[in-house]
Amino acid sequence: MNKLIAWIEKGKPFFEKISRNIYLRAIRDGFIAAIPIILFSSIFILITYVPNVFGFTWSKTMEGILMKPYNYTMGIVGLIVAGTTAKSLTDSYNRKLDKTNQINFISTMMAAMSGFLFLAADPIKEGGFSSAFMGTKGLLIAFISAFITVIVYNFFIKRNITIKMPKEVPPNISQVFKDIFPLSAVIIIIYALDLLSRAFIHTNVANAVLKIFEPLFTAADGWIGVTLIFGAFAFFWFVGIHGPSIVEPAIAAITYANLETNLNLIQAGEHADKIITPGTQMFVATMGGTGATLVVPFMFMWLTKSKRNKAIGRASVVPTFFGVNEPILFGAPLVLNPVFFIPFIFAPIVNVWIFKFFVDVLKMNSFSIFLPWTTPGPLGIVMGTGLAFWSFVLAIVLIVVDVMIYYPFLKVYDEQVLEEERGNKEVNNELKEKVSANFDTKKADTILATAGANEATTTEPAPSDEEVSAKESPNSINEQTNVLVLCAGGGTSGLLANALNKAAEEYQAPVKAAAGGYGAHMDIMKDYQLIILAPQVASNYEDIKQDTDRLGIKLAKTQGAEYINLTRDGKAALDFVQQQFEK
Repeated sequence: MNKLIAWIEKGKPFFEKISRNIYLRAIRDGFIAAIPIILFSSIFILITYVPNVFGFTWSKTMEGILMKPYNYTMGIVGLIVAGTTAKSLTDSYNRKLDKTNQINFISTMMAAMSGFLFLAADPIKEGGFSSAFMGTKGLLIAFISAFITVIVYNFFIKRNITIKMPKEVPPNISQVFKDIFPLSAVIIIIYALDLLSRAFIHTNVANAVLKIFEPLFTAADGWIGVTLIFGAFAFFWFVGIHGPSIVEPAIAAITYANLETNLNLIQAGEHADKIITPGTQMFVATMGGTGATLVVPFMFMWLTKSKRNKAIGRASVVPTFFGVNEPILFGAPLVLNPVFFIPFIFAPIVNVWIFKFFVDVLKMNSFSIFLPWTTPGPLGIVMGTGLAFWSFVLAIVLIVVDVMIYYPFLKVYDEQVLEEERGNKEVNNELKEKVSANFDTKKADTILATAGANEATTTEPAPSDEEVSAKESPNSINEQTNVLVLCAGGGTSGLLANALNKAAEEYQAPVKAAAGGYGAHMDIMKDYQLIILAPQVASNYEDIKQDTDRLGIKLAKTQGAEYINLTRDGKAALDFVQQQFEK
């Protein structure tokens, strides 16, 4: 097993390079920016269709009223993601361009959204255009439009192919003329694609691309597809690479398209049978975090004999319950621990197999509602599938099965830790015996008596409040310091940000910390003096360093165990902040 892990680690640089790919990152960040819209729209799905479980159905008029906010938000999410993806990709390209000759991200967003309409919208007789492919069905086209837009803009801006205005013209007016050539080129190229598609395939580009990838979508939903996809999530995390950064962008279009398809099937009174959805990923395959670790902290707390394991379990229960499982991943550790390789990879796969059995054989409806990833796994399963009867059974079955999968490996690991604790105890006992055998108690009594006499005759003034505060202060931070902690989604980073804020208040240190998700930091990072990367996103260090160096901001990355220790020790976290400014 150790040889296998050593072999896997050799490929780590390659996988990290993939996770840092600017196009994959643009897809991921484009989705992150659209999450508030997706969450908002899901509220109306719950209101509209969950009552059906209890035998209540809204009238068609009322259903139309309730679904309008969904149709006007989630219904155009493809259009929105075209813009947000273009914005993220523009930021990546701008890092490589001269600081005095940057691509205007507002212009690329507008061009990408306009291009998306050319590729995905059909005119209708009454005027306007059809919105059939403006939602999740048009996501693949959203990415294509964004990529074409930014690549074309980069070609023109990098070569300074533009209308040059006199220096006397205000910069905002000059920028308008600077964007005319690339914007025009983007629209002409995309319109040409639209004309070719309609001439030879007799449909719009969005529908044509969807037909091409339809076999892939179907294969991904099969037994082999779900095994490879959700096994990859856990595999990459086990070797210390944030799996979602690699896998999520590749399946994003499938997951959200399936979510909408499931909803349409339910609306039509049919069986929602699409397996690969955001809910499957968040609440089934990664129930409690990658590795399906929801049960693991409870098992550490209740089923182990080691004091260390019990303490780790207690410290990890609450965050893991809400999907933030880094404390158990790096605290136990599970990551790169040969004992847990099999259950960490196998549990998520088995969970999805069971879920697929419930959907395909027992005819339970799959996920049709999007919920925040911090929703506890069992609750996410029940709510995300519309409170169906089988969803309650599924949640219980998954918990029982995961316990069974992890239990034998947990016992092996617990015995290993117990042996270490017994060995340490024996060493300590031997040291105590040696000290006791060589210790002169009479001399000790004389020393203690003398010390007591000296204390009685020596009077020193009591330390002032300032002196006490200075002694207790963990560092010498004396200027206001804003710290931004970044992780993949903002959950893990919250652990360290909270620890810093609590310690800053306790020690009266002028430090304020905030948590954020990598990719959503570009517009706010200028307000911080230090940025700390959680282990999930540490591989992005070189990329973000280009931005922090330009803005004069300190940047630090952390390793797994180091990060978890900092979240548990506020004083050490403040020390860590101070050390970054001493380098």
